Amino acid sequence: MDQTLPIIFVQSLFEKLDPDQFPLQFLQSLMRIQKVERGSIWIREDDRYICSEAVGPEAWKVKGLAISTKSRSVVGSVFETGKMTIAEPGKDPRHLSQIEDTLDVKSTLIVCFPLKLSDASVYGAVQIIDTSAGGDRLNLDPGYLGLLEGLVTIGGIALSTSLDFASEHRENVKLRRMLQEARSPAAIVGQSGAFLAAMKTVETYAANDFPVMITGESGTGKEVMAREIHRLSSRRGAPFLAQNCSAIPDTLLESELFGYKKGAFTGADRDKEGLFQAADGGTVFLDEIGDMPLGLQAKILRVLQSSEIKPLGTAEARRVDVRIIAATNRILRERVVDGEFREDLFYRLNVLPLEVPAIRDRRDDIPLLLTHFMETFGQGSDGPRKTIGTEAMEKLVQYPWPGNIREMENLVKYLLTVTRGNTVMPTDLPPPYDGATRVQDTPSIPPDEGPSLGAQSDGAPFPITEYSWESLERLYVLSLLEKTKWNIAAASRRAGVKRTTFSSRMKKLGISKS
Repeated sequence: MDQTLPIIFVQSLFEKLDPDQFPLQFLQSLMRIQKVERGSIWIREDDRYICSEAVGPEAWKVKGLAISTKSRSVVGSVFETGKMTIAEPGKDPRHLSQIEDTLDVKSTLIVCFPLKLSDASVYGAVQIIDTSAGGDRLNLDPGYLGLLEGLVTIGGIALSTSLDFASEHRENVKLRRMLQEARSPAAIVGQSGAFLAAMKTVETYAANDFPVMITGESGTGKEVMAREIHRLSSRRGAPFLAQNCSAIPDTLLESELFGYKKGAFTGADRDKEGLFQAADGGTVFLDEIGDMPLGLQAKILRVLQSSEIKPLGTAEARRVDVRIIAATNRILRERVVDGEFREDLFYRLNVLPLEVPAIRDRRDDIPLLLTHFMETFGQGSDGPRKTIGTEAMEKLVQYPWPGNIREMENLVKYLLTVTRGNTVMPTDLPPPYDGATRVQDTPSIPPDEGPSLGAQSDGAPFPITEYSWESLERLYVLSLLEKTKWNIAAASRRAGVKRTTFSSRMKKLGISKS
């Protein structure tokens, strides 16, 4: 028997005394000792056993699961007897096969220990699970298991204390998280290769002050990445201020960025400090910079070249010390070719490029993100915590998420509102998340407004490959104009571009109302 086992367990268990992380640390310590890759902790709540922590392959399918106390289970037998037990899946009648059926990596052998309070009453159970083909990783020597059971008893009392501590301080933790979310609405959550690569780039870029250009689809979290670069940089003690360049009219955007002097224009009854001056020493984030008008682009170029700004209504230049991080969901090189974005500004901004991956390119992160948002947005409710069930989660993992993080946040808010039980089931998912309707089958324009480019009026497939790029664009613009009765503002909104951009494309395509 390994005499160093108690020392190893105590060292690994108590190296970090964080109440929030203690259950996970406790479980990982036991798994490390037994050299297995799967484990779980179960706590009794009323008439159910709830998996409060899980580690290993497909852990997200197990964490949050509930087993009725009336059902026969390995966990239930340990609660009833208060003794350690060994079970072989597929052969032991206590094993719940329906849980195992959802897992791609199957369990071969289970050792389950009771978690006891100081008065020896059982409040939980911890499972250490072997997933190797031969089921020979677990050390089942009676003396070894007896020593391990004693260590679990000691650790179980400490675990109970940490759970009580976390419960008593939940309101303080909730307030802190709500404040953090107010400062940063989205989440830095992920473990996929694409996400980790992006985060490594973020850490690298934070080490200097060069401009950063963040690209990616709408809703991928470009501002979150910008905030993280600022947080990790030497400027973190100074302001981080953001401005969406497509959200307000051009003239107002200039005054927001550069400020103005009293009397600069009608209604300017006082001096106003602009964003660049307010962020002095910190970071300015310019979102959707691809929609910035050309005249204003020249002033941004001046800031990058000379670190100077001129508020409206004054000829006096003021020096500012800011780092500029820009973002766009457009292809700026194409806009440069079209004459809609300054080439010199593009190269000044694109010093450090960062592409944020779409959700469909980081599917391993979908369960983590959904769980995070369920916990975050569910904090304001008085009822029990809601979780997403295994079957519903599988459907959501397969969904393509065209709206990315923003779409995910909105769905979670919907599910927290309409789900009656504590677990989101497939029947709680609205179309197209339920899998009944594929997202590509959902038309972006209502079908009662005429045929789309996907099919001809007789239902035959549209011969899209027979058209040149310019011809297709021309057909698209004409279709929008016909549907909106040649209302250019309405057509540009449908196209998702500014009216000036849409008008510019009409001119280049030779389209006019006459």
